[in-house]
Amino acid sequence: MTITDPVVHLAAGGTSLVIATDGGELPRILHWGEFLGPLTADDLAGLLASSRPVLRDSVVSVPQPVPVLAQLATGWLGRPGLLGDSGGTRWAPCFRHAVYTAQLSEAGQSLSCTAIDPEYALELTLTIEVLEAGGVVRQRAELRNTDATPYEVQRIELAFPLPNDATEVLDFTGRWARERSPQRLPLNVGEWVRESRGGKPGLENTLLTIAGESGFGARSGVVRATHLAWSGNQVQAIERTPSDVRRLTGAETLAPGEVVLGAGESYATPWFYGSWGVGLDEVQARFHAFVRSRPQHPGTRRPVIVNTWEAVYFDHDLDTLLRLAEAGAAAGAERFVLDDGWFTGRRDDTTSLGDWQLDDGLWPAGLNPLVERVRELGMEFGLWFEPEMVNLDSRLAREHPEWIFDAGHGAGPSSRFQHVLDLGHEEAYEHVFAQISGLVDRYSIDYIKWDHNRYLLDAGHTPSGRAGLRRQTLQAYRMMAQLKAEHSGLEIESCASGGGRVDLGVLEFTDRVWPSDCNDPHERAQIQRWTGLLLPPELQGTHIGAHESHTTHRAHPVSFRGEKAIWGHLGLEVDLLELGEAELAAVTGWIAFHKANRELLHSGVGVHADLGDPALRLEGVVSADRSEALYGFTALDRSTTWPNGRIRFPGLDDARRYRVSVVAPGETAAHREGLPPWARTDAAGDGFAEASAALELPGAVLRAVGVEAPALDPDRSVLIRVVAL
Repeated sequence: MTITDPVVHLAAGGTSLVIATDGGELPRILHWGEFLGPLTADDLAGLLASSRPVLRDSVVSVPQPVPVLAQLATGWLGRPGLLGDSGGTRWAPCFRHAVYTAQLSEAGQSLSCTAIDPEYALELTLTIEVLEAGGVVRQRAELRNTDATPYEVQRIELAFPLPNDATEVLDFTGRWARERSPQRLPLNVGEWVRESRGGKPGLENTLLTIAGESGFGARSGVVRATHLAWSGNQVQAIERTPSDVRRLTGAETLAPGEVVLGAGESYATPWFYGSWGVGLDEVQARFHAFVRSRPQHPGTRRPVIVNTWEAVYFDHDLDTLLRLAEAGAAAGAERFVLDDGWFTGRRDDTTSLGDWQLDDGLWPAGLNPLVERVRELGMEFGLWFEPEMVNLDSRLAREHPEWIFDAGHGAGPSSRFQHVLDLGHEEAYEHVFAQISGLVDRYSIDYIKWDHNRYLLDAGHTPSGRAGLRRQTLQAYRMMAQLKAEHSGLEIESCASGGGRVDLGVLEFTDRVWPSDCNDPHERAQIQRWTGLLLPPELQGTHIGAHESHTTHRAHPVSFRGEKAIWGHLGLEVDLLELGEAELAAVTGWIAFHKANRELLHSGVGVHADLGDPALRLEGVVSADRSEALYGFTALDRSTTWPNGRIRFPGLDDARRYRVSVVAPGETAAHREGLPPWARTDAAGDGFAEASAALELPGAVLRAVGVEAPALDPDRSVLIRVVAL
């Protein structure tokens, strides 16, 4: 439907997006956020009129409603919307003569704009959507060159506007085993730019860029957040101009020469997503509603995993693996994943990567004895691959050195003794695909753990040396999609040195992410909380690790390790064969508890309390109908106060009465030290201990007044169940 109105109101999922479409200009967002109700044409005209600033010396020096793709030629001096060039010309585009069309569907409402720059012979199409699922907004652009002269695209950067009460920024940094560490800063005049250049978002990637009212928290302050759905090089930025225009921007970062458009050719950007809410919990709830609405979202119960990595590392022995599988099944696991070390010559990480053939010395009968036993035990079977990587000490590298990225100076520095296999070579792609697909077919593999350890540095496609980073990402997407198309029911996990490739782009083709290689529950509390701003818990791998963490060497009781692991897609990353009887029983209890509460954990609404003490944390999941909830109260450090005061429970129904009790999966009451009088527990016979005389209070009291908090030592936690009467 063609639109001629000067203002368009898109509304879905509790979100309003008001867009100026007048004057043949590119779309300008006048409002993004709270649903404004039904607006008449007069209302929209008034909103447009009220958005025009006082004009002083020129449009350059006053705040204007800036288009979602800003242009230097129209007076914009901030971050440019389009960077491109044709031999030193066509570098300052000016799009106009915009034509708008709108579309309404069950999925939401969308607006498309097609504009041209006749002097530069460029055509731009912008698409903006408000989705019914969560009221999430997303936009993307497509640029077409209609001239015979090639046009190099350097960047197309789209933007969401911010109101002037957005004064504080939250984003994330990180490193290996410490992903998504939050950092806050004021939104000052200037640009705060976060760029990933390693061929994947990276361990240091911010995941989201967030801006809101000063002091915003989990339940307070209006907040807006953006995310770029792309698994390669990218930039996310927030800027405030001297004329007080505030914007969140995002784009794919292109290397020189990666996108050169011939006559009639086009380039499309990744989707750039936005969510808003009163507090971070509402932002999260909107993202979760959207992610869960996707047709490819996992529709089956997430099976509890036994992963072999931290149990055996490269020491693959059939008898040991069989006993590990049997112990896992006895503990309640439902999927067994054989990690790195199963292929020819792989005894450590220095050799054989890329040679995806079974080691006959280890597996004289192939994987059949292990796979058959795993299936006899009622479990699915999964296998680890790293399809995009290669060791120089491998048969593949010796036979095809031309398949290794090289920008003219050799293969470059290694990382974990590995380099990147250029899937832009069609022969390399077909070789790797055939090996993986053959094994999946031969053993009816249910699950692939897809790893990606080395960054793409000077990733030159041989023999030309031209940059191949973007194509590598697209080829990885293609292979994942092809594997799933040819092997019905196959699931794929995105792992990249842990959480280095966590985004909505890769999740178009995968069913789970590995947030971090760190299973230390102290670290995981932070990593999972902030990954959860974008992704619901059923997509996050959360494993019970060893008593002493393999990455931090902290030691934690199984009560803390189990509690932190149940909140996602549960797994075991521990040598079950070395556990004592009591610890194994406790692990089994946590698995049983997770499975009993899996439906709530993987479908409910995540909530977090603003406690005011950084040493303490209260978070949980509330069912959609608010009939039940599960909360975890944690002490991550020594608090400055003792005891810890009162805790109030977010997300409940004020008008209902609830039964409140402490639960202790797989443990006895004797272990529950520091509990206040209302939470005294006795052992129950169904896999967890629960209060024999539970507390009953209205939801309004639990929200506004709360209960006395347990007095916990550092790295200890308590589970609290709340059930409507």
